[in-house]
Order: sequence, then C-alpha cells, then structure tokens
Amino acid sequence: MKRLLLNLFVWLMSLGLFVQPVDAATQLTWLEVPSVNASEFKQALVPQAWQFPQDFGAHEAYQTEWWYYTGNLETAEGRDFGFQLTFFRQALAAPTAEMATGSDWRSNQIYSAHFTLSDVEQQQFYPYERFSRGTVGLAGAQATPYRVWLEDWSATELEPGKVRLQAKTDQVSLNLVVEQTLPPILQGDRGLSIKGLEPGNASYYYSLVQQPTSGTITVQGKPFQVTGLTWKDHEYSTSALTPGTVGWDWFSMQFDNGSALMLYLLRHEDGTLESTSAGTYIAPSGETTPLSWRDWQVEVLDTWKSAKSGATYPAKWIIEIPKLNLNLQAQPLMPNQELNVATATYWEGAVQFKGSQAEQPLNGAGYVELTGYATRLDTVLSARTPS
Repeated sequence: MKRLLLNLFVWLMSLGLFVQPVDAATQLTWLEVPSVNASEFKQALVPQAWQFPQDFGAHEAYQTEWWYYTGNLETAEGRDFGFQLTFFRQALAAPTAEMATGSDWRSNQIYSAHFTLSDVEQQQFYPYERFSRGTVGLAGAQATPYRVWLEDWSATELEPGKVRLQAKTDQVSLNLVVEQTLPPILQGDRGLSIKGLEPGNASYYYSLVQQPTSGTITVQGKPFQVTGLTWKDHEYSTSALTPGTVGWDWFSMQFDNGSALMLYLLRHEDGTLESTSAGTYIAPSGETTPLSWRDWQVEVLDTWKSAKSGATYPAKWIIEIPKLNLNLQAQPLMPNQELNVATATYWEGAVQFKGSQAEQPLNGAGYVELTGYATRLDTVLSARTPS
C-alpha cells in the first residue's frame, strides 16, 4: 500500500513543493527530472511467473516499487519496541539506452526511505525520511546478493534467507538480523493484488512473514539487545488510487501460534469499502486462505487525534472473520505513531492483538498503516492512472 505515498512525493517534487527541507546529503537538486509519463511503463495486469531470488530485486519496467520491513521486538526484561524501515523506488521515466550509457550522475530513479522507531516504555516515536537518486552508489536495489540501500540505511543479504537491517540517526539506530522461515507468500491471485476496478490498477505483491529477528536497538546512545518477529512486503506496480477512495487501513498480524494475517481496507468517503479490499490468512505451514471484504467485520472502538496534523485516526478495533472462526481486539502499543514528513502525513505503528481462534486463545503483534485521515489521497493521485 506504500506506492501512493511515493507517487505523492514525485508529484510534489514536480511542482517544487516541499513542506520541510531535505537533508543536504541527499539534495533533490542533484536530479535531472524528466516529465513523468506513466504510459511508458508496464502494468500489473495478469498473474506472473515468480522467480526467486531474481524477484527480490528491482523491477524498473514498473514505475513504483518498495521494500517494506516492520517488526515487533522486546528485550529480555520485556521492554517493547517497534520499527519500520521502508525503501521506495520511483521512476521518472522508463529505462532507455541513453540512460544506460549516460553520465553516472544522471538517473531516472528516485529512492526514498522511511525509518521509524517506537519506544513503548518511554512513549517516544522517532520518525525519519531520506531521499536520493539511484546512482553512484547512493541508493539502489539488487537481487543477488540481495541488497536495498539508501546511503547507510540498508537491507543486506548475509546468506540465502538471512538479511541484516541497518539504519542510524543522531538519536536512534537499529542493527538486526532477520531470518526467513517460510517461502514468499503471494498475495492476491498468485501475487497479483487488485487495488481497483480499472485494468492495471494492481500490483505484484509478496510477503515474508514470521521471520525471527535479533540484534540491537540503540536509543539516545543506550543499546538494547532485542528479539522478535519481522514482516516484509515487496510490491511493484504502475497504478493509482481509484477516484472516490480516500485512503486505506492496512493490517499485518503475526500470531504466537505461527500463523499470520494481512488485511487492507480501501475506504470511501462515506465509510464503505472498495470492493477490491482484500486479505490473506497464512497458516503456520505457509498455506494461504484468500479473504475478500465480505469475509470480515472491522469495528473501530476508539480514536486518537494528532496534535501536530489535527487528523483523527482509529486507535482500537474489533476484527471478526467468521470463516476462520477468528475474533480479535487490536490496540496500538502507543497512540502517537504518526509520520508527518515531507512526502505525506500518515499513521504507521506497532499494534498488539488479543483474541481467539476456534475457541483457543490467540495473541500476537504487528503493524497498522492508516492513510487519508490527514488529507484524502484520491484528489491528488487519481489523475495519475495511466491512459
């Protein structure tokens, strides 16, 4: 669901509009910016044949792509942390022979990244954002050995199935090792995830779930040894938000019995859902059960209002999925996990889940992403649908 945040960034860049300065180390004035013509790019139209590890890397024939990591971690003493580390790629033009043979400083690829840390005990949220062009080693993505990076923020393969995540700022940092335990989970129809009724308004999308994670979180100079679970999403597409869809609520859940669940709710202004809203239940074995919007009920029990943006976000939910005999209550580990950065304002944070499945206790943790509450997104982004 991240693609629209990056599309918004490119739209703002093309107009020269930024709500806050960008760090000098990644000046956007380095970029030679051509006009963006989405019709030059491939679209996600039909299921494809996936090839791993090749598909861990970049797909520059598509306009937008991201590699998304979130995790729920704790110390041996029970101190909780959450993190997000996401790398975005946005093409300003389709690949050409001229780009391949031109200056090393010229690029048709922009990379950005979001890094956040939630310190639950201290109720402190640390959000950061960076930009760079995809040249001269500043930022990029490769399949073998797998690596995605923007300056010194990175996801780097140590060996097949094991990746190191690193990010550092002046206040917080992380250095984690993430281990794959299940094959890639293909979301939607064999990895084709439909986001709207228009042809091509879809993405190619897989997830890696239930990944044991260990390493170090550092907060204000103090290191903490942590363990937990990480969720990875990788999506690429050339598409936009359907007019009338103002935003989305996206849930990732990893449970203590080894199962996992993803739901995305595409919201209309009147509170109804786009019919392409969907999800996937992942059994401990990796077997998947697809879910449509008709399969669940999500009820908001409470809200939280941001003092910074003025947006009011859902802050507590009941989730019921009768076909799975699943009943959950979800609540953020801390209320303020809003990113208010140059490209967008949205809420993305660590959440705990408690409930039952088949009358057996079921507990877990995960992340929720809430967009369109500060500013509706369709009015900005719907015009970007390729012709």
